[in-house]
Amino acid sequence: MCTVCGCGEGETRIDGKATDAEHEHIGPDGKVYRHRHGDGHGHGDGHGHDGGHGVAHHHAHHHHDDTHEHVAPDGTVFRHSHADHGHHDHDHGHDHGHDHAHHHHRPDRPDAIDGGAALNQPRLITIERDILAKNDGLAAVNRRRFAERGVFVLNLMSSPGSGKTTLLTRSLTDLKGRFPVAVIEGDQQTSFDADRIRATGTPAVQVNTGKGCHLDASMVAQAADKLAAEGGFAGDGVLFVENVGNLVCPAGFDLGETHRVVVLSVTEGEDKPLKYPDMFVRADLLVVNKIDLLPHLTFDVERMIGYAQRLNPSLAVIQLSATTGQGLEEWYDWIADGLAEARAAHTAAHPASTAV
Repeated sequence: MCTVCGCGEGETRIDGKATDAEHEHIGPDGKVYRHRHGDGHGHGDGHGHDGGHGVAHHHAHHHHDDTHEHVAPDGTVFRHSHADHGHHDHDHGHDHGHDHAHHHHRPDRPDAIDGGAALNQPRLITIERDILAKNDGLAAVNRRRFAERGVFVLNLMSSPGSGKTTLLTRSLTDLKGRFPVAVIEGDQQTSFDADRIRATGTPAVQVNTGKGCHLDASMVAQAADKLAAEGGFAGDGVLFVENVGNLVCPAGFDLGETHRVVVLSVTEGEDKPLKYPDMFVRADLLVVNKIDLLPHLTFDVERMIGYAQRLNPSLAVIQLSATTGQGLEEWYDWIADGLAEARAAHTAAHPASTAV
């Protein structure tokens, strides 16, 4: 389980193939490392005793001092050890005539949550930093590799039902022939969206995260390698990464993208930016989708945009309808301008070479 956001691990699949097998990654230091996903550790806490029944005696049971996980009220998963907390003893009778002293977490600790286990905050912060630092290191490698190939990478994020996939398939159809495009499609299960994308003639790799609620830099690296190995996308174009539908966890994981795009439809609440601030603070572009439905709704677009730009004053905004096509040209121009910048930066860094 991910100790940062609480999502499950070890079930990731790239185009239906499990990634649990040992494989290679290029680390932030440029070295090649071999490892496997899903190397977890379990613990049990069995105990035994002997002594004749009917003889009153007292003995203690001690749970193993293994590190394990708890879910806090805000949904965050914390790793900690029983040894990190105070315990108390209490006796209770059994019908076999003797008592056991069980060691439990003290419910009266001032830092306990709802009378439950107290959490070791310094250790939590260290583990969370370690996980995000590891991801950020891989993301930096992704970003460098994409830049070396002149690839403009967009991380598309939204809540489920925003019309993100519809916008993507419409964009791929309309942009066909203008420049190379490819897609990394993230979903917990199924390949439905990747199938829709491939139907446009666009190379796509499906990443199923299983219990995971977001893509991470490692998943994107593997999917990008698969795209390159299959010859579907050599670079010098636009790579769309459609993240798992979720306004919380994807905001915390850098993928090595050039820009982050959050899609919000007018059928959602106009207070979404205030409810999920990290997503909007870290985005570069807000796409307001389904504006063709505004005559039938009470959604206040300007108020929603005001909330978002209060959090992120530099946030660009494009209003469009992926269904009617209204506003799509502004979206396409934004993409084309970004690709031109990526190509110019690549040429400046590699004046005597071409993208490979």
